[in-house]
Amino acid sequence: MAKRSRTQSRPQPTAPGEVGPRQPCPCGSGRRYKACHGAPGGAPAVFVGRPFEGLPSECDLVALRELVPAATAPLPLGGAHADRDVTLCTLLPMAAPAMVRESGAVWLALQVQHNFGDPARDLGAVLEAALAQDEPGIVGLTAAPGEGTRLQDLVAAESLDVTVHEGFEFWVADVPDAPDMMGALEQANASVNPTERLTSVAAAYWTDVGTKEHLRWVMPEPEGDLLDALARLHAAGQDVLVPDSRFVGMFRAHGLLAPVWDLPLGTGAEALEEPADRFAAALAEALADDSDLTQAQRSARNGLANRQVTIR
Repeated sequence: MAKRSRTQSRPQPTAPGEVGPRQPCPCGSGRRYKACHGAPGGAPAVFVGRPFEGLPSECDLVALRELVPAATAPLPLGGAHADRDVTLCTLLPMAAPAMVRESGAVWLALQVQHNFGDPARDLGAVLEAALAQDEPGIVGLTAAPGEGTRLQDLVAAESLDVTVHEGFEFWVADVPDAPDMMGALEQANASVNPTERLTSVAAAYWTDVGTKEHLRWVMPEPEGDLLDALARLHAAGQDVLVPDSRFVGMFRAHGLLAPVWDLPLGTGAEALEEPADRFAAALAEALADDSDLTQAQRSARNGLANRQVTIR
């Protein structure tokens, strides 16, 4: 039998900007491109790696979509819809994309079941549909919105005022009597871990998962720059927030990194305020340092790069 040509098994060259079928998918899933966005019908036709870029509260949007169980924030709109009452929610009953309330207010959810490749465009399509709906009820999204308005096109350039809730009682806060909602409310509340947003720094959330506590902090810096800075601090032992805490790795979500610390039980959010503020100052100095990494820092960077988990 003839020998198989070695050239057939080599990765085929790609043009600049293209992704080879055996290369990692640029969406960050960890799968090869041919098994992810390169598979026919296997993934959304559109993929935006950093969908909330340009929004003042990009980091909080990522946290509310991926990490925080129950939270709300007024969503200020611009242009023709500036007078509409819109509330951004982590999750709505039945994982509804949006709801128009009896008052005419619109609730827009971040944690939804659909994924058409660009969450900002999905949110824009749902929000436009909700704003145009006169009757109270659920607003869904069952097909890709195609080319259209993105969330960035609709909202005002203001930071979000996030309120973290102990549960989902806000679902019925504007309803005098909702016995049909009690079952869903109890089930949803059972899944909520205590969570608080720190006030000293942006987009940092403490949570208690029962066996331990965590701090999960979504950061806006480019991944390479942030890894370099975190490696400098890790090599210098400056990434310990409180005694017996440990920097354990990072989530990657929607183009941003979210460093994660394990904390001893009983730490609580209040005890993290001053250490987090101090760490933010040290991180800013490390980000401004453009010197070459030392051998110890390069080793720390490699270790950190191997402790990343992509969530979508």
